[in-house]
Amino acid sequence: MSATLEVESTLTDRYQTTVPETVRRALRLGKRDKIHYTIRPGGEVVLTRVGTTGEDDPVLSQFLGFLAHDIANHPDRLQAVDAGLVQRIRSLVGDIGVDLDAVLSSDDE
Repeated sequence: MSATLEVESTLTDRYQTTVPETVRRALRLGKRDKIHYTIRPGGEVVLTRVGTTGEDDPVLSQFLGFLAHDIANHPDRLQAVDAGLVQRIRSLVGDIGVDLDAVLSSDDE
């Protein structure tokens, strides 16, 4: 049985609040993410991250966010991919076909 976590935040004079770190981590929220509020009968409010699906990969999302941040802050570090590297990659993968929509077997998951 998982434990229930409880956290608090305070409303400012403009009715704003900071989402506590515990909640941000639980919902995997990043800057500019949107939050969806579901208000249930009795006054209970449920927060969820907008756009989440069961297929989101939090590690990939964090890595892509890291790349976007690094590119934005250090555009001088960008380099073109060398033609030799492209050839090397092609020689390694050859004519391997990949169906990204195919369901993985239980052994592959």
